[in-house]
Amino acid sequence: MYYSVIIPLYNRPDEIKELLDSLTRQTYKEFEVLVIEDGSKNEARSIVESFSDQLNLSYYFKENEGQGFARNYGFERAKGDWLLVFDSDAIVPPHYFEEVNRFLKLHPDVDAYGGADAADSS
Repeated sequence: MYYSVIIPLYNRPDEIKELLDSLTRQTYKEFEVLVIEDGSKNEARSIVESFSDQLNLSYYFKENEGQGFARNYGFERAKGDWLLVFDSDAIVPPHYFEEVNRFLKLHPDVDAYGGADAADSS
């Protein structure tokens, strides 16, 4: 399965760096990352683009309309079989996609899947 990670972003360049760094360590690599910058004054373009050689990554900048519209913007451009939304302050454990993939193979009739907020000790 192929996953699309949609990350709405507004004025949080430091947080996005930690999230993207955690995504580079995934054991399951079949995913794309779409960062949707929602009219930020403090843009993260250079930070996001610094990960382009490590992730299948797309960066979009759009007029500020709010997080829901930024998500929808990403959904419209996503290519994955499953769409995942991460807030910019998330840190994803290395086996996250491996576990999600395993669960969805066992339960193919699931329409939605959620994860725990306390997956990382920090």
